[in-house]
Amino acid sequence: MLTAEERSRVCVVLVRARNPNNIGAVARAMHDFGFTDLRLVNDYSLTLEKARSAVDASAILDQATEHLTVAEAIKDCSLVLGTTAVGERREEHSLFTLAESYPLIGNTLETERLALLFGSEKTGLSNDALSHCNWLITIPMHPSPGVRHASMNLGQAVAVCLYEFIRGAPAPRQTNAPPAAHAEDLERVTQLLSEMLSIIGYAQRRPAGAELTEVRRMVRRLHLTQSDARRWMGILRQLLWKLGSPSE
Repeated sequence: MLTAEERSRVCVVLVRARNPNNIGAVARAMHDFGFTDLRLVNDYSLTLEKARSAVDASAILDQATEHLTVAEAIKDCSLVLGTTAVGERREEHSLFTLAESYPLIGNTLETERLALLFGSEKTGLSNDALSHCNWLITIPMHPSPGVRHASMNLGQAVAVCLYEFIRGAPAPRQTNAPPAAHAEDLERVTQLLSEMLSIIGYAQRRPAGAELTEVRRMVRRLHLTQSDARRWMGILRQLLWKLGSPSE
C-alpha cells in the first residue's frame, strides 16, 4: 500500500486528451484513490469547466497544470511509464502487463517522482510521446470478435492503473542505489547527443538510427543516474565546443 507521500509523487499525464468529460472522469478516479497530480499536454487550451464528471474532484482540476510538450510535463520525473493497447504498433520498448509492471517500480516512490502517460481517446500515445517512456504497460483485455484490438475508456484505464498502484506491493530494491536521472536531464543528454550525431555526419549516413525518438529511447536504456547524466552533458558539450558547434 502506498503512503500519502508516495501517492503525491505519482503524476497522471494526459497527452492530447480532448474530451472534458473524460478528463473529469480521470480526476474523479484520482480523487477516489488518493492521487492529486494531474498534468495535461495539449497544443491548445482546454475548457475544464465542462468536466462535469469530476464529482468531488474539482480541486484536482483546479490544480492541474497544462504543458505544450511531454518533455515539459515530465521533466521532474525519474521514471516514466506509458500505457498502450498494443494493437499492431511495433514494439520499441519493454512491454509489461499492469500486474507485471508494478513490482518493477521498487522503492522509486520513496524519493523520486513517477509519471503515468495516457494518450488521446482516439489514437493513444504517439511514437514521439512513447519515446519518453522507460517502459510500457498494458491492461489485458478480453478479445472480441471483429475488433482489431480492445481498449478502455480513458477514465476507466486510469482508474484500473491507480487501483493496481494502491493494491500492489512493489519489490524492494537497494536502498543505497544512486538516484536516477530526471527526465529533464535525460532530454538534455538526448538533444546534445542528437546534435553530435548530426555534426559528425552520422545522421546523414544512418538517418533511421539518428532520429530523435530513437536517440531518446537509447538514452533511456542506459539507466543513467543523476551524476552520470550531468557528466554526459559535460562531455557532450565539451565535444561540441571542440567541433565548433554554433550552439556551444
